[in-house]
Amino acid sequence: MASRKPTAPAYVCTECGWTTAKWVGRCGECQQWGTVTEQAAQTGIVRRVEATTPTEARRARPITSLTSQESPRRSSGVAEFDRVLGGGIVPGAAILLSGEPGVGKSTLLLEVAAAAARAGRRVLYASGEESTGQVRLRAERTGALHDELYLAAETDLGTILGHIDEVSPELVIVDSVQTVTSALSDGAAGQPAQVREVASALIRVAKERDLPIVIVGHVTKDGSVAGPRMLEHLVDVVCHFEGDRQTSLRFVRALKNRFGPTDEVGCFEMTGSGIAEVPDPSSLFLSRGRPEPGTCVAIALEGRRAMPVEVQALTIPTQAPNPRRVVNGLDASRVAMVLAVLERRAGIRTSDKDVYVSTVGGVRFVEPAADLAIAIAVAGSLTENAVPRTLAAVGELSLAGEVRPVTQASQRRSEAARLGYAHVIDDRSATLRGALGDVKAHRAPRRLDDEVPAF
Repeated sequence: MASRKPTAPAYVCTECGWTTAKWVGRCGECQQWGTVTEQAAQTGIVRRVEATTPTEARRARPITSLTSQESPRRSSGVAEFDRVLGGGIVPGAAILLSGEPGVGKSTLLLEVAAAAARAGRRVLYASGEESTGQVRLRAERTGALHDELYLAAETDLGTILGHIDEVSPELVIVDSVQTVTSALSDGAAGQPAQVREVASALIRVAKERDLPIVIVGHVTKDGSVAGPRMLEHLVDVVCHFEGDRQTSLRFVRALKNRFGPTDEVGCFEMTGSGIAEVPDPSSLFLSRGRPEPGTCVAIALEGRRAMPVEVQALTIPTQAPNPRRVVNGLDASRVAMVLAVLERRAGIRTSDKDVYVSTVGGVRFVEPAADLAIAIAVAGSLTENAVPRTLAAVGELSLAGEVRPVTQASQRRSEAARLGYAHVIDDRSATLRGALGDVKAHRAPRRLDDEVPAF
């Protein structure tokens, strides 16, 4: 009888399941590094999972007999962070907060930890990137010192779990998951296998003890969360902390939330004494002083929050064969389209002008609702006519010169009315020419002589 050949060892990618006969450092399918591991050889032994009778506390119950009061939300002490989470932190929730290096993730979570401690809840802050002395210095600067805030500088998962048993906290913050290692997994800290094992253990503790855990995650060059994609599937909430280093404004967005909406945005401002909440950021994106030609206010929508954003345009005659188009804070391709529509449908010539278009305050406004404001600002710059402070514009432009409606237009108009904008130019004007005519009817007094063409 011929002997059976031993099966050659196979290697499989833990991310996408791609297999290969030999080990490679990079998956040939999903192109991830360090995810190819050896697959256990088939032994022919069939293993069975025995059924286990659940305890009375874990027994399945009709969903109608359960109430949401069994998992009440608790405020984090930071209202803007609660807004993103859907009203507060749910017991047993695993929250992942990601963001660019230096954007302020640790500062924000230290403020959350201090606010929870001041509310009478014991908090454990486990830092794997800084020493306890470094965290203490930042806490002194931001006023985050409290006796109920416990601090540990650890990179070993077992030691962190031991701290949880010893301190018995009501909130745990781990900064960050890429710096923690587990003895149950091979590889260096930050590798996919380590990140998966550490996150699974922390989430298991959160569910077993109804203990909310906030995990900080690093990001890759393209802005996605570093490590295996499974990390985002395991946690309950995924938040992204973003902001331009050139400005002090920061946004927290919920990319995934099992307990609330994913269209909320929290606004913060980095100050010398830490991070401060910005409950009404409307004034941050508006210029001050009298109306100037080449400006127009649009109503942007960040999540469920409507806020005014001032669009500024500057046009300069040029003899160059290729006029310059400089855009800051807006979508450059949409600005180019708006300039083409202005020239073709409204007769406003821009092909012999250098055009500079920007937003105020460094905010990014890339939705189609900015089209009409861009057109009015460019037209105002060319004609030297200023738009009054009581006028705002919201609308998308089509290539045919039509003003199209935008999402949640009623909310934008109500926010504009609350902020004192008596006139909102929108899709009710039907066409770009009609919108420019409506602006002319409400515009501020002319600044130059009558030889300058009107809208």
